[in-house]
Amino acid sequence: MRDLSRLLRPRSIAVLGSGWAANVIQQCRKMGFDGPVWPVHPTRAEIADLPCFPALTALPAPPDATFVGVNRHATLDVLADLASMDAGGAVAFASGWSETGAADLQAQLVAAAGEMPVLGPNCYGLINYLDGALLWPDQHGGRRVARGVAIISQSSNIAINLTMQARGLPIAYVACLGNAAQTGLADLAAALLSDERVTALGLYVEGVADAPALAALSAAARAAGKGIVAIKAGRTEAARDAAASHTAALAGGGGASSAFLAQAGIAEVATPAELLETLKILHVHGPGLGRRICSLSCSGGEAGLVADLAAPMRLDFPPPGTEQRAALADILGPLVTIANPLDYHTFIWGDGPRTTEVFSTMLAGYDAGLFIIDPPRPDRCDPSSFAPALDAIETAQKSTGKPAFPVASLPENFDEALADRYIDRGIVPLMGLETALAAIRAAQTPPGRPDWRPWPAAPERPRRLLDEAESKKRLAAAGIAIPRGATAPTLPELRPLVGCLARPLALKGMGFAHKSEAGAVRLGMTTLENAPEMPGAKGYLAEEMVMDAVVEMLLGIRRDPVYGATLTLGLGGVTAELLADTVTLVTPVTGDEIAAALRELRLWPLLDGYRGRTRPDLNALIDAALRLQAMLADTSILQEIEINPLMVRASGAVAVDAVIWEDTT
Repeated sequence: MRDLSRLLRPRSIAVLGSGWAANVIQQCRKMGFDGPVWPVHPTRAEIADLPCFPALTALPAPPDATFVGVNRHATLDVLADLASMDAGGAVAFASGWSETGAADLQAQLVAAAGEMPVLGPNCYGLINYLDGALLWPDQHGGRRVARGVAIISQSSNIAINLTMQARGLPIAYVACLGNAAQTGLADLAAALLSDERVTALGLYVEGVADAPALAALSAAARAAGKGIVAIKAGRTEAARDAAASHTAALAGGGGASSAFLAQAGIAEVATPAELLETLKILHVHGPGLGRRICSLSCSGGEAGLVADLAAPMRLDFPPPGTEQRAALADILGPLVTIANPLDYHTFIWGDGPRTTEVFSTMLAGYDAGLFIIDPPRPDRCDPSSFAPALDAIETAQKSTGKPAFPVASLPENFDEALADRYIDRGIVPLMGLETALAAIRAAQTPPGRPDWRPWPAAPERPRRLLDEAESKKRLAAAGIAIPRGATAPTLPELRPLVGCLARPLALKGMGFAHKSEAGAVRLGMTTLENAPEMPGAKGYLAEEMVMDAVVEMLLGIRRDPVYGATLTLGLGGVTAELLADTVTLVTPVTGDEIAAALRELRLWPLLDGYRGRTRPDLNALIDAALRLQAMLADTSILQEIEINPLMVRASGAVAVDAVIWEDTT
């Protein structure tokens, strides 16, 4: 891996260009960079009141970091010159590379840079708020800090927007990747996290070029006590061949990326606000927030709102224990219902000691607590009456050792100055109730297996669909049960072959990815004598029907051009996409991980004996999934396998419909 230390923490900066270079100089001045900044221009005498050097060779020393703000063709020569003089690294600002189809030109850039680190091209640059060093040609909203979080964005505009936050989050670095032609996400992230002053990492990711490297980075960050949280853009983009299979439709796009992030131990959020609030938690408390949460407010409306908003996020608000209930009842009196979320009413408002006792007693029984509090705006109101409650929150955290979060139901109700003071004291104020709950959920993301890495990604290749009969032969060879059946090119040829099969029968026309939609399935047949032809069928299959299934499941595994391969499990049959009740995992996975994933299904109770129903054989289901994984691992020819449905019995499971795609090569 290239050494990025000089680029990220430069002692000298060179700038090339004119207008953009002037902006970089101004931003370095505003941030108090104390090293030399050297503008380089062949014809100008000065830029931003600094004397220009006519060429890189005229500089007094090789620069640690260089902002290259010239056109794309000139950029190639500049990078070659910088590399030859042992410069520390560069930001390639110009656009017009692979993002516009000029992949060859971008390859020339990588060759010109050699071993010298380059961010970009098509890249806004880098801000180091720790040392005041900026290779950044625009305004930003940050300030110098002694320690804080790092943010990497593949969108320059989003990076700028994040710097404008007024939420009390100390930001140590902001870096943009641009096209990431040479320095990728994992390498840049590792270099930033290696700085002891960096406490956590936030990502805005549009694409993942090296999933195994990112998984390794996350494991190393967790080991160092530093959490990572990400927004993954493009979640709703359909996979290339989503129409070809239920698996592709249900696992493509966001399903695969979310599965990867979760298995790598990277928290995922949906909005910039959630990213910032989660980073605040990670900055102060680190990753792995506990799952048992309590909520306290002096309003029944707020308590109800917390419960309503938390429910779809599956946040755990267990009731207080017996001793807690008794202690809280003694303090609050008979008119207060002891529950979680807790509405402690206003009987103790302004009474610092009693408020502190309530807050500490409640928090002691949980992993963390939310304290709903919206201080009045200080420009029009007197917020002094809120001081006892705010002080009680801080004391509760100190006395219990549990994270206590003051939560403003509206983000503007906790001003930046107040947020700064609490962050400095190790208290994390969260802005916006729904955003706060999402941040709490994200901060609870468990670590991934330290040794887990996804399979290497392979480029997409042309593929062909095997007919159902051949697909089932492959499954049977892998140890997955299939129904007894017979096949023939035509119905007249099939009729004499089904005499030994138990009734009722399923008759299928082969050659369709989705037979039901094509009208190529007939169920419950006792004879084939009057069965009509199925237009477009490339042969026929008759099978014994499975009549004792407890549940129909979908199982699908497919190669993924980013994450290696994905395994999708869910409720199956013809309504699989309508229900969309599936979970996706990135391979390789263990049986225990599959079992845990099944519990995430909305209809999990149906698999767990809901209201006395017979329980399906989940071990057989898990075994079939592991066998599909082994099939894909054993050969690179297989591209996708789907069983829909897998009829799971009280004992055993049978694949009654299956299709396989494999390479045409």
